[in-house]
Amino acid sequence: MKLVTAIIKPFKLDDVREALSDISVQGMTVTEVKGFGRQKGHTELYRGAEYVVDFLPKVKVEVAIDDENLDAVIEAITNAANTGKVGDGKIFVAPLEDVIRIRTGETGSEAV
Repeated sequence: MKLVTAIIKPFKLDDVREALSDISVQGMTVTEVKGFGRQKGHTELYRGAEYVVDFLPKVKVEVAIDDENLDAVIEAITNAANTGKVGDGKIFVAPLEDVIRIRTGETGSEAV
């Protein structure tokens, strides 16, 4: 099993959710986060004063999947989140040792 974590632009969340639903991904966890990469923040004007915004709003999407679904999930997220501009985000893939469904006690792939 794998844990796929994607950091994407907030306005792309609905597109990513739909793309994952289309390939039968059943659940995900979404967290509002802030960060920066190559964008390195930007400056904004507020009431005549200039402010540096170091951390940009992003959304973190986490999905636990079986190994055989990995390529399809990565492709779905990449296609849905891509704008072609700096700051589209990143996808991280990590091994997932075990999953336990609390309600039933199911483990492994059955719990996903």
